[in-house]
Amino acid sequence: MLQGSFQAVVEVQNREEFRAEVIRFAQHLGFTTVAAASIYDQPDGQSEFVVVDNVPVAYLEKYEAQGSGMRDPVMQHCKRSGRPIIWDQATYVAAGAASKWEEQAAFGYRSGIAMALHLPEGRHFMFGVDMDGRLPSDSARLSRTVADLQLFAVYAQEAASRILLPTPTNADAPNLTPREVEALRWTLAGKTAWEVGKILNIAERTAVFHVNNAMHKLSCVSKHQAAVRADRLGLLR
Repeated sequence: MLQGSFQAVVEVQNREEFRAEVIRFAQHLGFTTVAAASIYDQPDGQSEFVVVDNVPVAYLEKYEAQGSGMRDPVMQHCKRSGRPIIWDQATYVAAGAASKWEEQAAFGYRSGIAMALHLPEGRHFMFGVDMDGRLPSDSARLSRTVADLQLFAVYAQEAASRILLPTPTNADAPNLTPREVEALRWTLAGKTAWEVGKILNIAERTAVFHVNNAMHKLSCVSKHQAAVRADRLGLLR
C-alpha cells in the first residue's frame, strides 16, 4: 500500500488530487491531520508559503491570529534542521511552551511527527502529521513510521514543486550520463548503493559516485529526491 501511495502522490495533476493523496497517506498511518507546505525564500527576505492541509478551520484562524509559529518548538525545529522531530506534550513543556500545547490539544493536536526538506535556491518543504492521542509506544513501529513519512515527503515535495511552485520543464533538464541514469533508475526501484553496484557490476563506491553526481546536477539533497525528479523529467525512460 505504501509504495502505491508514493507513486500516486508523484503522479497527481492538480492541487486537490495532491491534497487527497497527502490526507489518505497520513490517515493510513493513523494520523488525523496533516499539513504540507512549499516555501520559497524571496530576494527581499520574505518567504512565499503555499500550504495544503486538512487543519480545522477554527484552529487555523486562532493560530494565524496569534502568530503562534514563533513560539512553537516544532516549527522552530523544522526551520533550523532537516531531522524529523517526534513531538508530544513533553516537547512543549521542555521549550517553555506548555500553554501552546494546551491550546492546540483542544483542537486534537496532542502528538505528531514533523520534518523539513531544505533544498537549494531557497526552497523548503515542510511536512507534518498529528493525532489526538499518543504516538505508538513500540520504538520499532515508531521508527518505521518516521522512515515511511520521510520517504513519502520526498515524493510529495516533488509533486508539490510541480503543482504548487512550478519547477523547470524537461527542456531545462540536466544532461545525465548513462551510468547516472542507470544508478537512479535502480535507486527509484528501492535498491541500495550496494545492490546497484552488484546489478551494474561496479563497486559500491562507484555507484555512490554516480548517484551523487546526479544529485548535484538535479539540485537535490537526497538520492530518493534525485531519482523521483529525474523520473518526472523523463530522464529515466
